[in-house]
Amino acid sequence: MLLKRYSIITMAFIGLSFPLKAQVNPKEKLWQALKGIQENYVDSLTDERLVNAAIAGMLRELDPHSRYYAKDDAVQMRESMKGNFAGIGIQFITEKDSVYITQVINDGPAEKAGLMAGDRILSIDGKPVAGVTSYDIMKSIRGQKGTSLSLVLLRKSTGNSLTKEIVRDVVADKSVSTAYMVNDKVGYISLRIFNETTRTEIDKAIKMLKSQGMQSLILDLQGNGGGYVEAAIGVADEFLQKDQLVFYSMPRDKGKDYYYTGGFGSFTEGKLVVLIDQSTASASEILTGALQDWDRAVIVGRRSFGKGLMQRPVPLFDGSILELTGARYYTPSGRSIQKPYHGDKYDDNAQTRLASGELLDANVIHFPDSLKYTTLVNKRTVYGGGGIMPDRYIPVDTVEYNSWLQYISQFGLITKPTFDYLDSNRAKLMASYQDFNAFNKEYTVPANLIQQVVTDAEKAGLPLHTGSKDRALSLLSLEMKAHIASQLFAGNDYYLRVLNSSNASFREALQLLEQPALYNQQLKPTAVANKKANK
Repeated sequence: MLLKRYSIITMAFIGLSFPLKAQVNPKEKLWQALKGIQENYVDSLTDERLVNAAIAGMLRELDPHSRYYAKDDAVQMRESMKGNFAGIGIQFITEKDSVYITQVINDGPAEKAGLMAGDRILSIDGKPVAGVTSYDIMKSIRGQKGTSLSLVLLRKSTGNSLTKEIVRDVVADKSVSTAYMVNDKVGYISLRIFNETTRTEIDKAIKMLKSQGMQSLILDLQGNGGGYVEAAIGVADEFLQKDQLVFYSMPRDKGKDYYYTGGFGSFTEGKLVVLIDQSTASASEILTGALQDWDRAVIVGRRSFGKGLMQRPVPLFDGSILELTGARYYTPSGRSIQKPYHGDKYDDNAQTRLASGELLDANVIHFPDSLKYTTLVNKRTVYGGGGIMPDRYIPVDTVEYNSWLQYISQFGLITKPTFDYLDSNRAKLMASYQDFNAFNKEYTVPANLIQQVVTDAEKAGLPLHTGSKDRALSLLSLEMKAHIASQLFAGNDYYLRVLNSSNASFREALQLLEQPALYNQQLKPTAVANKKANK
C-alpha cells in the first residue's frame, strides 16, 4: 500500500519542472501561480474568477473593513449610497410564488399610475413572477429613468386583473427614516445611514420640526452602520459651532488631516440627546464622538460597535473597486475608538456582548487609565479603545433579543400574517381610524392574530418558551402593530413611532429632555458630578 501511494504521487508530478530561482519577485510568483492553476487544475477556471479569488485572499490578511467589490457589486454599492434610485416606488413581499405590494411611496410613479397596497403582481414585462427571487423582482422593477415597464396586477378588493404601464423615475431612498414631534417641545429624528443626501435631508427635517415648536431633539443612531464620512461631518455641522473639530485622521505617513465644521448649522443651541447601541458604527461613531467630546449632547444607550478605520476607494480599470483602510480616525479629544479586529468574534457583536454580560450591566466593562480622556468643554471623563461609551447606559431587553422573536421575523412568520390581516381589513381600519394618532392610541392587535403567529412558529419548529412568554407576546404584538401602521398610513416613520413606545433608550432620552436639571447634571464636569453623587 505504501509503494502504491508513492507511485501515485510520482505519477502526479510527471512532466512538471521546478525552476530553481533565488529571490523570486513576489509579483512574478503570483503570475506563476495563476498560470500553473490555469494549465494544471482539473477544472477550467476563468481568469476573472481566479483573480477575484486572489484579491479576496490578499484582503483577508488586512483588517475586516478592507473589501473588494467586483464590477457589478461596485455599481450596486455606489447606487445604494446615492440616496435615490430609478424605479417605480413600491415595497413588496414575496410569499409562495406570489408578490404582494405592501407600500406605495407617496408621489412616486406607482402611486401616479394608481397602484395600491395589497395589489398582487402577476407578471413584469410579460414574464410571470412565480418562482422569481425578491432580488430579481427588485432588479426588474428598477432601471433607467424614463424607461417603462408593464405590470399585470390582481386587485383583491375588486377581483379584477389590471395592466399598468409605468415610467420609471427617480425615487428617494431616504437616510432619514422618520422625523416627528414627540410632544410640544421635543422632536425626534432617526438616521439609518450616511449617504449623499443625508445633510440635505436632516437640514430639512430640523427646519420642519423647528417650525412645529421643537426646542430639544432626540437623534436616533441605533442600528446605523455608517456610510460616507463627509455626510457625518455635514450632520455634525448642524449641531456644532463654526470651526469646531469633528475628527482628525492619521494615514500611513503619520501626518494628521483635520476636519472642521463650517458654521452652517440650524440647531446649535437646543438640548440634544443621541441614541446609540452596539450596532452604531463608523460614521455614526464619528458624529457621536464629536458631540460627546464637545459636551454638545448626552449620549444614551449602549457602547457602540467600535470602528475607527477610514476606507478609501481605489478604482480598478474594469470598474471594480478596492475599498482599503487608508487611515485611522480620532475624536476631537484624541480618542481612537477602534476595537481589536483580530479573531473570529469581531462581527458577532450582540451575541458576544450578551454572553459577556456587557449588554446587561455597564459595570462589566472595564477601561484602563490609558484609555481615559476628557471632554473639551466640561472636562468629563470619556474612554477610547473600543466604541463610544454612552453617558447614560441602558441595558438591553433580553427578550427583545430572544432568538424566538428573531427567528420568526427572519422566516417571515410576522410579515405575511400581518399583511393578510391588513389586506382583508384595510377598508374597515381606515374607516375606524382617521389618522395615525387615533390608531396608535386606540388600536390593539387581535389576540387570534397573535395566536396565529405563535401557532405558525410552533409548526415551523419554533415553540415559544413559557419563561418569557408574556413579554415576548407583548413585543410581538407591538411589532405587528408597527407593521400594520406603516402599511396602513404609508410610511416607515409610523413603524418607528409605534416601536419607540417600548424602546428604553428612547424613554430615557425623553425623561432627560423633560427634566432640564437631570440633563444638565449629566453634562457636569466629572469631578463635580461624582462629588454630588457621593453625597
